[in-house]
Amino acid sequence: MNEAEKDLEIKSLKKEISKLRLEANMRKSLSNQLSLQKKVADESKAEALAKSEQLELISSQLSKYLSPQIHEQIFSGKQSVGLKSYRKKLTVFFSDIVGFTNMSDELESEELTSLLNFYLNEMSKIALKFGGTIDKYMGDGIMIFFGDPESLGPEQDATKCLEMALEMQSRMNNLTDYWGKTFGLKEDLKIRIGINTGICTVGNFGSEDRLDYTAMGATVNLASRLEMLSKPGRINVSEETKLLVETYFKFGEPKEAQVKGFLRKIKFFELEQNKKEMEGIFRLEGTGYKLKVDKDSVTEDELKTLQVRLAELSRIKFTKS
Repeated sequence: MNEAEKDLEIKSLKKEISKLRLEANMRKSLSNQLSLQKKVADESKAEALAKSEQLELISSQLSKYLSPQIHEQIFSGKQSVGLKSYRKKLTVFFSDIVGFTNMSDELESEELTSLLNFYLNEMSKIALKFGGTIDKYMGDGIMIFFGDPESLGPEQDATKCLEMALEMQSRMNNLTDYWGKTFGLKEDLKIRIGINTGICTVGNFGSEDRLDYTAMGATVNLASRLEMLSKPGRINVSEETKLLVETYFKFGEPKEAQVKGFLRKIKFFELEQNKKEMEGIFRLEGTGYKLKVDKDSVTEDELKTLQVRLAELSRIKFTKS
């Protein structure tokens, strides 16, 4: 191989080496770019995960300030947060504690706070059990409605509301003596309840910066008035609600009252019992006795014991007529 051929071969080898170096540099640069992109992607993923966890935390915190139904509607995108309202048929519930103002003067603020939080928690658990939308707490007062954002139909909405009210009063009865032992109250807490059904305006009210999801209208006002007319431990129901559910519940005699904000006298009824529950209950009462038997849960042994006790009573000699 002559010198010219050697030089040509060397030049060719140099070009090949340069090409290989260029390819190596390109691969290195590409590898660096891929590593950089992977790092950016990992950082973005970590940031997204952190934001997601932060959003879940905020959502969880907000859920304490919103009724679960409204919270779910907003975070699922079904409910907007604009100034919107709708006309819907709702069954509206109001309750408060009898004599709460006097009670607040007797208790220290810490005891009063503890008592109120316990009471509201107990009532709220029952409300959520029956699917009620908790509108607001007003001191010791509670406003709940059925029929929005989801409705089972006016009859079922009203039925759920009355079942909820009965269970609330039952729970208060079960807490007899608890208030005195725990909070030093001289008398047990009693609540009064008012319920009405009718067309309401429901939705977001307020300003562009601060909204309140609530129901408004004459139907709401009447439910509040019925609660004020209620006796301690009792449930007042409007005629409109009674007509929807009278197949399922037992009511007292009709009553009438003139209330503020209504030109005509309003007719209402005291809710006494759920007829479905009454079918399995046998009651016998008199001046000196009171007997209640749940036919669905009483055992054969318990019935035999009852028969023995009644037989013993039949042998008692009475000296007074």
